[in-house]
Amino acid sequence: MARVEGWRCHALSVDYGQRHRVELQAAVRVASALGAVEHRVVRVDIAGFGGSALTDTSIAVPTSPSEGIPITYVPARNTIMLALALAHAEVTASDAIFTGANAVDYSGYPDCRPEYLGAFERLANLATRRAVEGSPIAIKAPIVQMTKAEIVRRGTALGVDFALTVSCYNADAQGRACGRCDSCRFRREGFEKAGVPDVTRYQPGLK
Repeated sequence: MARVEGWRCHALSVDYGQRHRVELQAAVRVASALGAVEHRVVRVDIAGFGGSALTDTSIAVPTSPSEGIPITYVPARNTIMLALALAHAEVTASDAIFTGANAVDYSGYPDCRPEYLGAFERLANLATRRAVEGSPIAIKAPIVQMTKAEIVRRGTALGVDFALTVSCYNADAQGRACGRCDSCRFRREGFEKAGVPDVTRYQPGLK
């Protein structure tokens, strides 16, 4: 979506100690396929704090819906990621940061809401040299208000190869999805409601 708007994209991924590390391998494939100017992976040990099923292997990834904010929420993850992206944006003289946060059909993470992203944009333009000197940075979240089905339809229209992507919280070493976690469920429902074939690779015997 950024490329269609004419942006040159400097892709950034964060290795924060997530158990589903195959998503980092998928990010390399996606950045290459979509023609990113560059793709960097930075390391931050959020896993050192624990407190999430995505960073603490002693906490099981849930396979059924739960009430409230789920245990897959990673404390301060989006704030840390956006801060890193902000630093990268300053160095690359970028005018905007694009993030894939989504507040519809999602798990209830508080750092995926539009009001949070608006607050971070205000912070970014108070805290950076380029903004103070007259070049503000925009935080863009083009899919934040889209349903998963709308995301699938839009991606399909843009020629996105969803087979390159990994969403699963509990994927195996080959990047095959578990088919049971929240992320798998939302993704599968998105394809179904969009009327688009699900190209996700699932672990043997699962879907």
